[in-house]
Amino acid sequence: MTAIKYILFAVISTLLNLLFQYLSFLIYTGIGKLFVAMVAGTLAGLVSKYVLDKKYIFYHTPENRRDDAKKFVLYTFMGVFTTAIFWGTEIGFDALFDHEYAKYAGAVIGLGIGYIIKYSLDKKYVFVERFS
Repeated sequence: MTAIKYILFAVISTLLNLLFQYLSFLIYTGIGKLFVAMVAGTLAGLVSKYVLDKKYIFYHTPENRRDDAKKFVLYTFMGVFTTAIFWGTEIGFDALFDHEYAKYAGAVIGLGIGYIIKYSLDKKYVFVERFS
């Protein structure tokens, strides 16, 4: 059941990421627009995925705000490597394929790979108390 929930939450976070990217492209069309959109999408996906994973995948109840902030920082840090995979794939697809939606296909593939890796990192390093 955990795998199904994790996949569902990854899909939700991916859709939020893509939505925020799309909205970013509507709002900002200047230099570095792809990077601005990727940052906006990443932030939206990160926050939503953290809340869902914390509560429904790893069943972590923070002791206080400081504990929650520490977990979020560690969760974010674990996402740096996986974000590089996601961004690299999105940028690669945007550069390789001459189609407006190529970047979104790259984003979906990169996020999928990243979320698989991220689960293992989070289980091992972020939300360890449930599995100790």
